[in-house]
Amino acid sequence: MNRVVVTGIGLISALGNNLEDSWRNLILSKSGINVYQPFPELEPLPLGLVSNQPAELKNLTQQVVTSALQDASLIPPLYDCGVVIGSSRGYQAELEKMAEWMYGNKGTRGQGDKEKGRQENKHRISSSPSILFTLSHMNATAAAQMIGATGIVLAPMAACATSIWSLFQGFNLIKSGRCERVVAGGVEATITPLTITGFEKMSALAKTGAYPFDVNREGLVLGEGGAVFVLESADLAIQRGAKIYGEFCGFGLTSDAYHANRPDPEAKGAVFAVQQCLHRAHIFPEDIDYIHAHCTATQMIDRVESKLIQQALSQKIAVSSTKGSTGHTLGASGALGVAFCLMSMKHQILPPCVGLKESEFDLNLIRAAHEGDIKKTMCFSFGFGGQNAVVVLGNGSDVRKN
Repeated sequence: MNRVVVTGIGLISALGNNLEDSWRNLILSKSGINVYQPFPELEPLPLGLVSNQPAELKNLTQQVVTSALQDASLIPPLYDCGVVIGSSRGYQAELEKMAEWMYGNKGTRGQGDKEKGRQENKHRISSSPSILFTLSHMNATAAAQMIGATGIVLAPMAACATSIWSLFQGFNLIKSGRCERVVAGGVEATITPLTITGFEKMSALAKTGAYPFDVNREGLVLGEGGAVFVLESADLAIQRGAKIYGEFCGFGLTSDAYHANRPDPEAKGAVFAVQQCLHRAHIFPEDIDYIHAHCTATQMIDRVESKLIQQALSQKIAVSSTKGSTGHTLGASGALGVAFCLMSMKHQILPPCVGLKESEFDLNLIRAAHEGDIKKTMCFSFGFGGQNAVVVLGNGSDVRKN
């Protein structure tokens, strides 16, 4: 069976406009989270913005895909390349703007005029070709057009587990022999009025910042950004002399079948995902050197994730979450975590859990970046609906030797 390696990474986050800047700032324990008020109808709150205003999904995707191809020394068109790019929010920002355009002035006219105006707006929008570009799969399709890819195009959506699902599907396309190269990852433009309001209604948003695993954690901070990877068969990567960041060793994907927005408090589905992942990677818990935790800095998620690590792995394994630096990028968060895992193995540095001051849990949490012997890493993503996604990455040293 084909081995699957990473030969290019494109990343953008609140920490930096590229992979190198984001990694450098993370290692320095910096945070890209600041207080903003992007929408006058909503109160100011901490957010992880790429710029001073909310980003557009199209622009974020173009940037990370372009960066990933450049990093992999590839020049479009790549006709036989697969594309798997997911997003849990998709073009929600654009849809909200359309809704505002349709209904935003309804309080300024008489009932008959309002109804007539709504019908006119609906007709204009439904007959406009632009509405097609807000469909959930169109971001992946646009990326394929950028690349000139005429192979398989997929656009998974699995809440906050989306981008690890994307990487699994890209991995599977290469493993099965259907593709030799796939561009895969996740991108998210999370900062919209509806997204903010929805999380506020659940009392999930922090008031001052993100503090993963901390006894005084307040909740999550929304962040925007994404990470996209060039995945290749090891044979193709070696044949063309590509640099190799690391290797995908195995995945675990399960569902809790428990609740729409709360994880199983016993973490049974998540434990099973970890066990699946270890089994498919042919390794044991003690082989893992670092865990990039999902850890959203909410009360329940952090508690359940701590239980997961203690039950299924080991309290000795180094653990951190980078959401105190980037914010929670929802469907893109797993992709960012995978990128930071690969950089950790490349530089042999354990990244810090920024925002952590006083831990509530008995875990080996990394408070400041330091060197380590890092050969294998594990990355978690857990999403609404009980979506559990786990991946093990190796440093790819034996691939290079072969």
